Amino acid sequence: MTYKIKVFRKSGPPNEAQLLSGMERVIFHLEHHRVAILIGVLMLVLAAAVVGVVIWYDYRQAEQAVELEQRAARLYFGRPVDEPEKARIRLKEAISQYRQLVEQYPRSPSAQLGLYRLGNALVESNELVGAIEAYKKYIASYRANQLVLGLVSQRLGYAYLLRGDHEQAAKAFSDVLALPRALNKDQALLELGKLEEARSRPEGALSHYQDLTRLYPHSPFAGEAGIRIKALGAKMGPEDGASSQGSEESPPQASEGNKQAPSEEP
Repeated sequence: MTYKIKVFRKSGPPNEAQLLSGMERVIFHLEHHRVAILIGVLMLVLAAAVVGVVIWYDYRQAEQAVELEQRAARLYFGRPVDEPEKARIRLKEAISQYRQLVEQYPRSPSAQLGLYRLGNALVESNELVGAIEAYKKYIASYRANQLVLGLVSQRLGYAYLLRGDHEQAAKAFSDVLALPRALNKDQALLELGKLEEARSRPEGALSHYQDLTRLYPHSPFAGEAGIRIKALGAKMGPEDGASSQGSEESPPQASEGNKQAPSEEP
């Protein structure tokens, strides 16, 4: 028979941490790692300060952009009608203010409206190249706002027309039709029809006018399109004229075009 001898292990005296209470242990831990904790707190304070500075800077930038846009708008819309020279000077000053707005505060909400009005002001000043660049920059930068985007594309088409570039003008007007939420598709169709007439393409013009009267029967431009359909039908001969008349008198289909044309100012 074998016997097992039970051996009792001797433990040393408890250390200082074991003798402390829960709160005392926390205090002891903080004191032991006070350098690392201090560095962490300083980093948090620094990060919060940086975030605060960025928020304040963005707010201040937006505030200054609003002030600049308002000054430019007063110059642009406050031109005297009966003083051409004074009106011309104010237009130049407005263009300068709008340029400053879009260049210095490109991330501000005011920059979007400023860029659109810059293009309009440049057209009125007959600076068509600059106007086209402004409209194209707007289209590239603000794709989400389709309501205004359609209006800007239409303005771009007019700028190309003033330069005599019918191909680019037709492309700009066609871009309006490709925007699902654009409210000025009826006017774009009218302009496309006029372009086709100017390029001696009566069939294409007739197609656009017929689309306008069929899809947008309550449009303010439907009446003009109807008149042009009849005029083109008379020029193209009895057979084509009868076809156009039949298309014009077909029952209108319900569509999004039963809205009025949008305002020129977003």
